[in-house]
Amino acid sequence: MNEEKNTNHSQNEAEEISNKGLDFYQRQQYDEAVTCFRKAAEVGMASAQYNLATCYYNGKGVMQDYTTAVEWFWKAAESGMALAQYTLGNCYRDGKGVAQDYTEAVTWYRKAAEQGHAPAQCSLGTCYNNGTGVEKDNTQAIIWYRKAAEQGNASAQCNLGTCYKNGMGVEKDYEQAVMWYRKAAEQGHADAQCNLGCCYEYGRGVKKDDEQAVMWYRKAAEQGHADAQYNLGCCYYSGRGVTKDYSKAVAWFFKAVKQGDAHAQFVLGICYFNGRGVEKDYEQAVMWYRKAAEQGHAPAQYNLGLCYYKGEGVVKDYATAAEWYRKAAEQGDAAAQCNLGLCYYKGEGVVKDYATAAEWYRKAAEQGDAAAQCNLGSSYFNGEGIGRDYAIAAEWFQKAAKQGHAPAQYNLGIYYEMLGEKYHNDGLDYISKNLYKEATEWYHKADEQSYPDAKKALTRLTWVMH
Repeated sequence: MNEEKNTNHSQNEAEEISNKGLDFYQRQQYDEAVTCFRKAAEVGMASAQYNLATCYYNGKGVMQDYTTAVEWFWKAAESGMALAQYTLGNCYRDGKGVAQDYTEAVTWYRKAAEQGHAPAQCSLGTCYNNGTGVEKDNTQAIIWYRKAAEQGNASAQCNLGTCYKNGMGVEKDYEQAVMWYRKAAEQGHADAQCNLGCCYEYGRGVKKDDEQAVMWYRKAAEQGHADAQYNLGCCYYSGRGVTKDYSKAVAWFFKAVKQGDAHAQFVLGICYFNGRGVEKDYEQAVMWYRKAAEQGHAPAQYNLGLCYYKGEGVVKDYATAAEWYRKAAEQGDAAAQCNLGLCYYKGEGVVKDYATAAEWYRKAAEQGDAAAQCNLGSSYFNGEGIGRDYAIAAEWFQKAAKQGHAPAQYNLGIYYEMLGEKYHNDGLDYISKNLYKEATEWYHKADEQSYPDAKKALTRLTWVMH
């Protein structure tokens, strides 16, 4: 009985000392706080052990020392303190005070999560979602995100929204995504605010509303969220949800580029190239294209290649142009694939190779790039790098022509005129007449776009038909 009383007295005294430590900490008297936390921690008080660990972790009242911090977090965690278990998981995840060990991080997240600790539940969900420290399992991710989200954890709500948006672990459901994004966004969660803005911009799970999109982008952007800053800049650039204002667009792009956002770097390059919101400056455009390109941004790589090809903002250099085209082309950028094909066709910056040119044209053409479709058609028409086949050539010309591509319209006219001439020579004028008519229609379409030689072709064909 006496031993129990002494134990209770010791616990009460430790709690009193620990509370004094909290008072000192709140008054920023960190040295005194550490003294109190240590006394209480050494008699086994978990909350004091956690607080002492936090002082070591943040360097408050003691020299910053992650290793010692982990030692005290461990003591508190072993006592069953969920917050300490969660924090110890973070230390293992980040490799602070211990060797980085995702599996051990998961172990501690799970201990805290099973006690209902919402941040730990969210982190455990993320581990399952990414397959970090545990086998990837989207269903388990959803279970843990939902547990945390239903407790009001904003990060979990945002993550759960993304799972619904992408159909990861649940059936894709934009309305559910919006619901969870909104819950998190209304708590000030910047990622969720940006994501909710995207839902309004594209009308996913909610009626399309550019003004609402701008409102949510702005909330996130003002918190320093780079994607939202970029998106808000795009709204000002195009006049979606706000009055078009290139200067304001550039201001937001600059905020995003300070955080290294590649999309913003690319668009800022476009602004300098076209003189929108800033004075036209090709060299500045090249600088921003390069920054984005070096981060692997394919459209920036293409634009940088174009600058080298044309000598805009840099000395003309076909070899360097081809290098940047290739980087973008290998990421699937259709325009770059087409231009790289042209480099091979002309032997500019690379050894001339019609077969390789045709290969790159085909990659772009199959993505619907009209110029590449026309070029691939020409390769078939002329038998350059590929077996000559007029019918296949016409198919590719047709695809490009229907997109309004004037060279393809002209080439399609040549094809039908050639075919008409063949049937005319064979004495089948009733067929050739229709083919000449088809050729005339395509020449007209090309001429309406002022395509060179289209008018001459029309004049020639009119004479032939009469």
